[in-house]
Amino acid sequence: MAKKFPFAGRILMIGYGSVGRCTMPLLEKHFDMPLNRITVVDGDDHSADIARFTQKGVNYLIQPIKPDNLEATLLKYVGKGDLIINLSVEVSSFDIMQWCQKNGTLYIDTCIEPWANYYDNKDIPEEERTNYFLRHKLLEARKSWPKDGPSALATHGANPGLVSHFVKQALLEIAKFTGKPVSAPTDREGWAKLMQSLGVKVIHVAEHDLQVTNVPKRPGEFCNTWSIHGFVGEGAQPAELGWGTHEKRLPADAAEHKVGCKAGIYLRQPGCTTEVRSWTPQGGPMISYLITHGESISTADYYTVYENGKAVYRPTVHYAYHPCDDAVLSVREFQARAFELQPKIRLLNEEIVEGIDELGVLLMGDFGAYWYGSQLSIDEARELLGPDYNATSIQIASPVLAGAMWLIENPNRGVVEPEEIDFTYILDICRPYLGPVVGVRSDWTPLQDRNKLFPEANLDTSDPWQFENFRIRR
Repeated sequence: MAKKFPFAGRILMIGYGSVGRCTMPLLEKHFDMPLNRITVVDGDDHSADIARFTQKGVNYLIQPIKPDNLEATLLKYVGKGDLIINLSVEVSSFDIMQWCQKNGTLYIDTCIEPWANYYDNKDIPEEERTNYFLRHKLLEARKSWPKDGPSALATHGANPGLVSHFVKQALLEIAKFTGKPVSAPTDREGWAKLMQSLGVKVIHVAEHDLQVTNVPKRPGEFCNTWSIHGFVGEGAQPAELGWGTHEKRLPADAAEHKVGCKAGIYLRQPGCTTEVRSWTPQGGPMISYLITHGESISTADYYTVYENGKAVYRPTVHYAYHPCDDAVLSVREFQARAFELQPKIRLLNEEIVEGIDELGVLLMGDFGAYWYGSQLSIDEARELLGPDYNATSIQIASPVLAGAMWLIENPNRGVVEPEEIDFTYILDICRPYLGPVVGVRSDWTPLQDRNKLFPEANLDTSDPWQFENFRIRR
């Protein structure tokens, strides 16, 4: 029997897609509160999916949130001491956070989301359509918000979110097997110097979704194991990565940012067409997409070491994502359709018959390579929550649950990012929902597995950890 977590306030969940429908049973299981104090406001009709919870008292409203009804909607359902769980797409995270800061409401989301028609708006400069810029806007606003204001935990799903806590645990593991055991640092500077001392050059959020279905993707259909609109949106953004100090040269198609911490760059092409080599323990070597994600920037920024105001150490950080095979085919067709979403979409759940979602962080550098993360199988996921859930959705929902608990126990911390909170607190809550959580050493480098028939140009064999060695040129 799960220990119940008391909460005297109200909860407003915005959005009830793949993550929301998985978060709700976790709230029911772990929160000690009447379900009639939970309201879900949804832009689409998921009445059938949420029916078993509305029968128990959850309030469900089908009403897209837009700029002109945002304030009235929030005022109706939450106030001081209550909690907003924002799992929507195309609803401004920034505007909701700003409202929460004024009204004393706790807040969590899984990414910094803008209003609709933002990423594909050609009138908005390319640089401003990046996650880097959206984060910069939030951090600039945070300077004027009270540091002891209502807590808001930005970007705390699986990734961004859970993976930031994996990085810290991986660093302690690497320190141990390299003969440099240390206690966990207590501040950002300590963590950054620990990473520098271990010789970490590159961090991939390395995910290989190995879940297999018995109903394959059909022409004109986009399939995925989590939010299709979310995946398509971020896949169409410019590819982004935190840019390490060990890198010798910028890619020819790269652009540097003019504002902010200068910890990242972006490439002048979509993430869903940018391919890189990476590795996971069970999946092995993989060709993955460099999809833009918030942790690519926040992690690189957090682990920067400064001397006299100059960055002297920073790792290169990016997402290396191999979605399930049906999603790979869906992305290929999406590209062929000139980046117009297919007329049909299908979230994969009951039709999955086997496989795991292997989600973790791959740290590479002087010690070789070390992957740390979750290997949750579809069978374990169904044992946890039931037949209509998959491994991916639970890996996202469990850190939402843990983040919500952290907010309630730490209500006056202002706006924070995953790297700024207690990693052990989050991992302890999430671990029962992650399947095997393992750390695996490897001798893999991106210089392996190259095309022996057609040798590639621009490789740097003197340093395997240069970005140009990871990137695939076709």
